[in-house]
Amino acid sequence: MSESSAEAVAEAATAAVASAATGGWRRATGIAGVAIGVVAAGAAAGVAVERLTVGRGMRQKARIALDSAGPYGSLRGTPGKAHADDGTELYYEVDDVDPDAAPTLTPRRRRLFGRKAPAPVTVVFSHGYCLSQDSWHFQRAALRGVVRTVHWDQRSHGRSARGVSQVERGEPVTIEQLGRDLKAVIDAAVPDGPIVLVGHSMGGMTVMALADQYPELIRERVVGVALVGTSSGRLGEWNFGLPVAGVNVVRRVLPGVLKALGQRAELVEKGRRATADLFAGIIKRYSFASRDVDPAIERFAERMIESTPIDVVAEYYPAFDNHDKTAALAHFADIPVLVLAGVQDMVTPSEHSEAIADLLPEAELVLVPDAGHLVILEHPEVVTDRLADLLTRTGAVPAGATVGGYGSTSGTARPG
Repeated sequence: MSESSAEAVAEAATAAVASAATGGWRRATGIAGVAIGVVAAGAAAGVAVERLTVGRGMRQKARIALDSAGPYGSLRGTPGKAHADDGTELYYEVDDVDPDAAPTLTPRRRRLFGRKAPAPVTVVFSHGYCLSQDSWHFQRAALRGVVRTVHWDQRSHGRSARGVSQVERGEPVTIEQLGRDLKAVIDAAVPDGPIVLVGHSMGGMTVMALADQYPELIRERVVGVALVGTSSGRLGEWNFGLPVAGVNVVRRVLPGVLKALGQRAELVEKGRRATADLFAGIIKRYSFASRDVDPAIERFAERMIESTPIDVVAEYYPAFDNHDKTAALAHFADIPVLVLAGVQDMVTPSEHSEAIADLLPEAELVLVPDAGHLVILEHPEVVTDRLADLLTRTGAVPAGATVGGYGSTSGTARPG
């Protein structure tokens, strides 16, 4: 995107805010599609050819077919509800150990986990911004029945309720609040026993916020941590792959645009649906780096992101600029830690994961070259293998149950 086009985006986004402020919401929502995607103008150029060569009707039919055929996100566990300190109802699911699973494991799962019953460790998964617990589909499938897991939906995401503080008092979400939410889920779903914490993107920030506020929990019960595609701070310096002019535009107008749009969510959602084709291309560009991602996985990611209402997007956005949990990483210094990122991540760049690993010299750093932000869906084998290795080191699965050189057989992973 050129500087002139970036300035054009600035004018369009500013016009959206002005139109919204004067009550011209139907006109503003036509402009607002650019702002909702954060960097839609930059992404649009990358998907233009596809949009010109594939008819809109065909794309709609393809989406319907993928929605009906795709198995992703279909795994369900025993449901439960926790309550945050402001009363927000948080939904979680538990997959318990299956005592009969070990003798019937597939050859691959035998290689990963062995035949013996795992230690009584619970793995708690926290998902990222605009996603849900279903984003862990592949990792959940691999661990299912072998080790106890908890998957939960962050407030206002997935099956969890809208945040009470946000709905009743108009407060923005903070990463500190998310850390307290995770504590509420742990208290309800894992009241005792050792824990492994796994977080992707915002979920990793949630884990850091938990450590910052409850260091005794980390010290007494947490036996391992996996931080995937996340950051401990300074996200406000990232440019989303845009030139200087473009990122300056985004930073200048986006907070006001999102705030304005969040106040007229119903009208905005209509405009969002009308521009679904553009958003599909944006989501693809900023989620994946590989050229051969399964279209059903792309559509699965698209559905999760589409399901996040614009007012929720607006509530969360300020939290990321304010996020700084670098000091909290010290609480993980004495336990096994996995830090993993896609090298081509355009949302939380891999340099942020490298910075985390620099502060945790005993951590395992894994960089996946041909991967974007949703590495957990794009290269699930790499993520699952390294996670299984972490669980072996924490005692969640028997030591020696995996083969030598385990986790390094993929040509796309590079240990730090």
